[in-house]
Amino acid sequence: MLSHIPQAAQDADANIKLAKEIIGNCVHCGVCLSRCPTYAVKHEENDSPRGRIFLIKGMYEKGGAPDDRTVEHLDRCLTCLACEAICPSGVEYSKLIAHGREYVEQHYRRPLFQRIVRESLIRLLPNAGLFRKAIALGRLARPARGLFSGTLRAMMDMVPAKPLPAPSPVDRPQTFTVKPGTTRRKRVALLNGCVQTALDTAINEATIRLLQRHGVEVVVARGSGCCGAPAEHMGAEDKALPLVKANIDAWLREADGPEGLDAVIINTSGCGTSVKAYGHAMRLDPQWADKAARVSAMARDISEFMTEIGLMPATQPAGLRVVYHSACSMQHGQRIINQPKDLLRSAGFTVLDVPEGYLCCGSAGTYNLLQPDIAGQLKERKVRNIRSVNAQVAASGNIGCMTQLAGEVGIPFVHTVELLDWATGGPEPAALAATPLVAG
Repeated sequence: MLSHIPQAAQDADANIKLAKEIIGNCVHCGVCLSRCPTYAVKHEENDSPRGRIFLIKGMYEKGGAPDDRTVEHLDRCLTCLACEAICPSGVEYSKLIAHGREYVEQHYRRPLFQRIVRESLIRLLPNAGLFRKAIALGRLARPARGLFSGTLRAMMDMVPAKPLPAPSPVDRPQTFTVKPGTTRRKRVALLNGCVQTALDTAINEATIRLLQRHGVEVVVARGSGCCGAPAEHMGAEDKALPLVKANIDAWLREADGPEGLDAVIINTSGCGTSVKAYGHAMRLDPQWADKAARVSAMARDISEFMTEIGLMPATQPAGLRVVYHSACSMQHGQRIINQPKDLLRSAGFTVLDVPEGYLCCGSAGTYNLLQPDIAGQLKERKVRNIRSVNAQVAASGNIGCMTQLAGEVGIPFVHTVELLDWATGGPEPAALAATPLVAG
């Protein structure tokens, strides 16, 4: 494999050497095709994991700038990792596609419009203030969205019809102590994120209340912010790494301080997948490798953490039928499958699975903006499947999926943590309070 690349070049680039090993593990069995969303939509070999592995292999063997065809098919990958989760040979496709995209960005010059869009997203998404301003401008342009198509139309379609909630005071750097009369059991840092702090402030508020109620002190560490995933997904490693390093420094200052940290809690599964990969991303940097590995080891999805410490008995009447949509970054990226559903059941909810639950909804970070045609077909398929189970409420652990689907499923769509907070003494989620629930 990759025999046409001089050995010296492979040795000089540790990522290409790793790619050689990963590609060598692929036995071309085709099991991955049965779970690949783009193959389900396009029915083309190059839009499958196996096809993309061959394209990446050819790209490295050829060297230099990849051709347009290779870039097109690598761009179409959602990085949902359903292929990696089902692969019988253990092919680490996530690492292969991540470096393949970095290689593309370093060696391929995109058309001007693509460059502008990608750079804009990389700058806007990590900055909640800029993102809010962009949304405000988008709302002004939204009535004319019928004049546009492709990425511009997708961007306007994703702009919320209602004004964004005001910034939440909980997203400022601070410490939330446990509820009075409650013994402190744990101390954690919360990644409050970037886009989530603008689109749905209730998620972090519910997370903090839930943790406090269970005896967990919560720190929003000064200097922490975007996990770096938006830039990482577009192959812009140079833009992602400063954000990664800022988070590592912020959390380790708390971990090494007098109070310490037991975990870094993440309530957006896309971010969780990225933070858990910090150790791999920084493995070649002697100054950061050990620190990044420490942070990755501390990272926990909120559902993982609540499963570990145990959920208190529910205090609110439940019995609602909740269809749980497992984000790809949750079930495939982090292999968290049962914990969220078990927590919901223990809180008194009836949990329903989504048919074809392994299949991506089309959100995938910025994918629904950059590849709107494929994303739209996957969205329609997911919406049909969610509607088919006759649930009263939909829940997920990822803001991207919620934003992609909430307006189409016909029932309230909330974060899993909002339901757990409500069941154990918190307020009723606003989406439920505002929408009459379909009778059971």
